[in-house]
Amino acid sequence: MNRRQEEKGWALTRQVLLLLLLFFSCWAAQEQVHYSIPEEMAKGSIVGNLARDLGLNARELAKRNLHVVSVNKMQYFTINAENGNLCVSDRIDREEICGTDPLCFVNFEVVVEDPVKVFHINVVIQDINDNTPHFLSSIIKLEIIESATPGTRFLLGTAKDPDIGMHSIQNYQLSSNQYFTLDVKEIQDGSKFADLVLQKPLDREIEETLHLTLTAIDGGDPRRTGTAQIWINITDANDNPPVFSQEVYTVHLKENIPVGSLIFQVIASDIDAGSYGQIRYHFSNMPLNANKKFSLDPTNGTIILTEFLDFEESKEYTMTVAAKDGGGSVTYCKVLIRVLDENDNYPEVNLVSLFSPVSEDSGADTLIALINVNDKDTGDNGKVTCYLQDDLPFKILPSSNNYYKLLTHSPLDRERTPEYNVMITATDKGTPPLSTHKIISLQISDINDNAPAFEKPFYSIHVPENNPSGASIFSIKASDPDAGKNAKITYSILSSNIQELPISSYISINSETGTIYAQRSFDYEQFREFQLQVKAQDGGSPPLSSNATLRVFILDHNDNTPRILSPSPEAKGSTSFEMVPRSAEEDYLVTKVVAVDADSGHNAWLSYHLAQATEPALFTIGSHTGEIRTARAFAERDAVKQRLVVVVKDNGQPRLSATVTLNLVFAENFQEALPEMKNQSRDSEVQSDLQFYLVLALALISFLFLLTVILAIAMKLRRTGNPKFLQCFGPVPHATAGPMFPPNFEDGTLPYSYQLCLSSDSQRNEFTFLAPSVQIADSLLCNEKPDVPAISNGKNNLNSQVENVDKRRIKLI
Repeated sequence: MNRRQEEKGWALTRQVLLLLLLFFSCWAAQEQVHYSIPEEMAKGSIVGNLARDLGLNARELAKRNLHVVSVNKMQYFTINAENGNLCVSDRIDREEICGTDPLCFVNFEVVVEDPVKVFHINVVIQDINDNTPHFLSSIIKLEIIESATPGTRFLLGTAKDPDIGMHSIQNYQLSSNQYFTLDVKEIQDGSKFADLVLQKPLDREIEETLHLTLTAIDGGDPRRTGTAQIWINITDANDNPPVFSQEVYTVHLKENIPVGSLIFQVIASDIDAGSYGQIRYHFSNMPLNANKKFSLDPTNGTIILTEFLDFEESKEYTMTVAAKDGGGSVTYCKVLIRVLDENDNYPEVNLVSLFSPVSEDSGADTLIALINVNDKDTGDNGKVTCYLQDDLPFKILPSSNNYYKLLTHSPLDRERTPEYNVMITATDKGTPPLSTHKIISLQISDINDNAPAFEKPFYSIHVPENNPSGASIFSIKASDPDAGKNAKITYSILSSNIQELPISSYISINSETGTIYAQRSFDYEQFREFQLQVKAQDGGSPPLSSNATLRVFILDHNDNTPRILSPSPEAKGSTSFEMVPRSAEEDYLVTKVVAVDADSGHNAWLSYHLAQATEPALFTIGSHTGEIRTARAFAERDAVKQRLVVVVKDNGQPRLSATVTLNLVFAENFQEALPEMKNQSRDSEVQSDLQFYLVLALALISFLFLLTVILAIAMKLRRTGNPKFLQCFGPVPHATAGPMFPPNFEDGTLPYSYQLCLSSDSQRNEFTFLAPSVQIADSLLCNEKPDVPAISNGKNNLNSQVENVDKRRIKLI
């Protein structure tokens, strides 16, 4: 009651505040007029004198034409044109105009002319308690079983009242009874509802029905109420539940039973009569694996297969079937469906562990793989045996719990077979048996069990001497059938038979490719062959190696001139003599020229030739032995002193040669030969002077050559014939039969020819200089033709040989 009064006081306070707000608004703006009226005023009721409130008198109304602008909003009010009263013209229902809004306004505008002014009229509609609470249904029917326990709540619903504030529903009341009470609650929007709460157990045998009245009361003054009738029907309790014929039903089915087959029927009975004795069946707590497999007829309890069974998916299904009578009593039974296996699954071979790659040095019975063999079938259908298809160095043995071990059976060799594809066959014992094949790819890992191998243990190579330094002379190769670093070969030189210097100063080897390089130019004459050991080592751990012997033969080039050992080459200015008896007969061995050549083979084959001789017909020389013999007996006309020039040639390409000069004296004893030897000494002094004159002659010839060129140019300018004073410079004709040097003999020599004439009774030589010529003639004796042709050698210095030969050909007459 106090709460209701508080709410009523707050509503009045809110209306006063609203009126104050309107008053101050009117005072602030004279063009706004506010009125407040309750709803449901009678037609014609005066709201207020609008003319007076606008500051107009009755006489000015007609003159200033007071009229309403917002005609469509003036359906509830009219203005009396005579006195300016604002009157109610239609029923004003706040609930219709504003609904549940707490503030309800009607706004419109009026205009007066001369001068024109617009006034805003605001009419506040106040709520009155003009609506009675009402229920959606005037009769509320409930069925409550007599076995309901105290405290059970029953929802009655809410009543509606379109008024607001204290005029809305404030409370509910229930007619007096011994079984139920009313619990009133308020929700967030301020509306209230009531629940019916059972206070004591019901008994249908005492009272079958109950009649109660529910009253809804608002807060108006006077209060308005609305009622609803509650009819409660107390229903009988189901005292006898259904009973199944057995608590657990067990059925065995083959997994290949066709879909749609009737599996079995569950039967339940209920001794109650009427609806309580009518039973309907349904699955309760159906497992997921059986949800779509089976269907249950709700009336007769037959169970039908709706999907194929799979023993491997589920071996049994446990379901609960509920039987419910018309009174709501439920009884349950268990249904156990066991699936019988058929041999419809192939064995499954699963590789559990694989130890690959397998080292090739693995011993027998080394575990390679662990295999699990599984067959979803049972009994003989699920018993599986495994075996290998091919003849391989492996075996398969059963372990435990359907596990098999793949083991090595015989030695492995990666170099022969680096990979195996092991096929495992698993077969069950069903009828008919089913088999599965599994291929395991197995890699064999390498160990360093193979040493590098050369193609052959001994190699012979031939290297020409004078080879360029750093040139590749051979490439040695070793192979290793291992793999990876075990097959990575490095080459090195172990040792050699060269003692003078380390082998690294002669030979080097590329450690990766095996290419052998010469570190220096080889000299056949220094050593003709040498031997070394090459080592090839792999990168394994521990490393393996092998050796090969390499024998290097130096090939000879003709790079050595024959060297004359006997007679020993004379020093410059010295003279040696061989004494020959005057009584020597034909084929007398005068002396022997001994020469050697540091080269070998054809390059060292020497031949001996007489290049010059005072009496060419007097001596012969063995071309291979070097023996100088007399060709005939000594004659009185023959000169006592004989000079022989012997040329020793090798057989190389190009041929190289050396010369030696022999001085022979025919005498019976030393005292007879001594004067001739002294004269020869003086001749040596003359030859020494001759060299000086030869140099002087060369300088003079050069000067004459330049002078000749200058004169030739002058002669061409003067276009005249040859002057007589130039004739002395003309070339001296040579004998066509005379000895001539080949044209290539000019290389490295002076391009001038000269004649040397000697007088038989003169101690000095006389020279006649000739004009320049591309041919060089040998020294000729003034009184006789030369008997021995001059021998040219492209490898020797021409100028030096000409001087030496000419000096030795001086004949003392």
